[in-house]
Amino acid sequence: MTVAQAVVEYLSKQYTVDSVGGQDFRERLIPGMFGIFGHGNVAGVGQALKQYQQLDPTIMPYYQGRNEQAQSHQAVGFARHTRRRQTFAISTSIGPGSSNLLTGAALATTNRLPVLLLPSDTFATRAADPVLQQLEQPYAYDITVNDAFRPLSKFFDRVSRPEQLFSAFHHGLRVLTDPAETGAVTISLPQDVQAEAFDVPEEFLAEREWRIRRPDADDEDIRRAAEAIRAAKRPLIIAGGGVLYAYANEELAKFVELTGIPVGNTQAGVGVLPWDHQFSLGAIGSTGTTAANAIAAEADLIIGIGTRYEDFTTASRTAFQNPDVKFININVAAIDAYKHGTSLPIVADARKALVKLNQALGGYRVGADLEQQIAAEKTRWDATVDGAFDTRFTPLPAQNEIIGATSRAMDAQDVVVCAAGSLPGDLHKMWRVRDPFGYHVEYAYSCMGYEIPGGLGVKRATLAEAATGGTQRDVVVMVGDGSYLMMHTELVTAVAERIKLIVILIQNHGYASIGSLSESLGSQRFGTQYRALDEEHHSFDDGDRLPVDLALNAESLGVKVIRIEPGEKVIAELEQAIRDAKAAPENGGPIVIHVESDPLLDAPSSESWWDVPVSQVSELDSTKQAFQTYTDHKNRQRKLLG
Repeated sequence: MTVAQAVVEYLSKQYTVDSVGGQDFRERLIPGMFGIFGHGNVAGVGQALKQYQQLDPTIMPYYQGRNEQAQSHQAVGFARHTRRRQTFAISTSIGPGSSNLLTGAALATTNRLPVLLLPSDTFATRAADPVLQQLEQPYAYDITVNDAFRPLSKFFDRVSRPEQLFSAFHHGLRVLTDPAETGAVTISLPQDVQAEAFDVPEEFLAEREWRIRRPDADDEDIRRAAEAIRAAKRPLIIAGGGVLYAYANEELAKFVELTGIPVGNTQAGVGVLPWDHQFSLGAIGSTGTTAANAIAAEADLIIGIGTRYEDFTTASRTAFQNPDVKFININVAAIDAYKHGTSLPIVADARKALVKLNQALGGYRVGADLEQQIAAEKTRWDATVDGAFDTRFTPLPAQNEIIGATSRAMDAQDVVVCAAGSLPGDLHKMWRVRDPFGYHVEYAYSCMGYEIPGGLGVKRATLAEAATGGTQRDVVVMVGDGSYLMMHTELVTAVAERIKLIVILIQNHGYASIGSLSESLGSQRFGTQYRALDEEHHSFDDGDRLPVDLALNAESLGVKVIRIEPGEKVIAELEQAIRDAKAAPENGGPIVIHVESDPLLDAPSSESWWDVPVSQVSELDSTKQAFQTYTDHKNRQRKLLG
């Protein structure tokens, strides 16, 4: 068989095996493959997929996408909802087909989410160099565009001879299924090698199981951690995505109910507890709640579970103001367990570590004063969100009102999807999550354009979930006009496959998030509005608003569109539109709900900070004032090690 045929058959027989809390799981690691065909893969992987489709379509189902980056985003969305037990493979042609995947590779690796990238490459034999779309470098003739994947991937290899296939895929899938190392796995396939025939050993094509490793916590580490917790007066848990990937949310609930220790969650950790849980403070950090940030400021012990402590989580290292604060970091990845110079790293699966901590902390509970403060801060923040969700009966609603309407119209088990702009921060603060799978915001890379393809990947996972007797879920994508214009192409994919994806398209005629940030930095929202060029001043800030009709654009793609016209009933009409979309047939295709908002109405303050440098010298008074504010915040920044 050819190398490409061997790859396709091999991938069809790979399974992940997992065991959580006495439950065993066995699932196909790669349930399908995306591909856009060109001269790099049409005769290789493309031919193999067609051949197996005729033999048996279940061997490796092929899915057609419209953009290689978007295909990667679909795979990542699918992988996150399946808790990293499954993902898709993506085949591309050489040159631009391959390099279109680079952003997707960076996003997957940054988010620690598995995706298998199979970019085609130029001739290994160099028989026809330089081929169409080949990059040539005079100082190193073995370099191709695929070498750009090396720093973006957790594993990279190039199969220059058929015999290299075995080790490349064996080690690639080892990384793909490793909770500590997973991310983008890139295996470059030269176009001539794909079509080359060779004798494939039977054992390569036999079924193989990849057991997800969930390392237990060292007993001595647990003893020391329990000792530190017992000595703490104001401990705080920061729960990240690792809690969800370890299926540790129930064990976390036991832990906090036993000890009274409150929980603040990262973007990836939304859903570890329901929003109204007694000890859930909600989001923490720059886009956090005032409740979580107030407790964090005084905390003397931070227990980080499954978090990588990015700058939004730590409010750029200003969140923790107690001079004696210490860190216990529980993480399957050592790089995260050792952050902030902690002397108490626990390199372990979050669930297994929490099981042991629950056993070790019998009889311990925080003081009544901390519990009272938790209740008071939660009450204060809940009232703030209630006020933000209140309808103001203005023609253009605030984004807060749109979020509130969406939350009310969705069911508890539904999934909200978002990625970039002002929406992720507002959702992090205010979204009232009720289900561990109910919140999917890509914020490690905060990639504009992720929303629709990522949401489609989530929807694919929920359809598979429902087909096996699991929960029925609607997927609701919230996206601004900026991200929509970046990448709305996969709406066509949803149309072709008749997949019901509900998209709330918020039109605010610009980049609302960066506009607000620009204003806070003294740059007066420069270059963040969608307006016609004022040629006299060469400015896009004051010209006429662009006559762009995004609803009409979506309609032209074959999407059903519901327009919510500005007016006093806009929020009520939006809620009803979402309910109508949810009631639509599951195989009726995507639905876009178009609504305009006022970009100048901000969400409630987190009473926190994010470090974005301000010009030290300027002729603008606004920048001078912003620099003074920046300096004040900078003086509160802690020199936390690591």
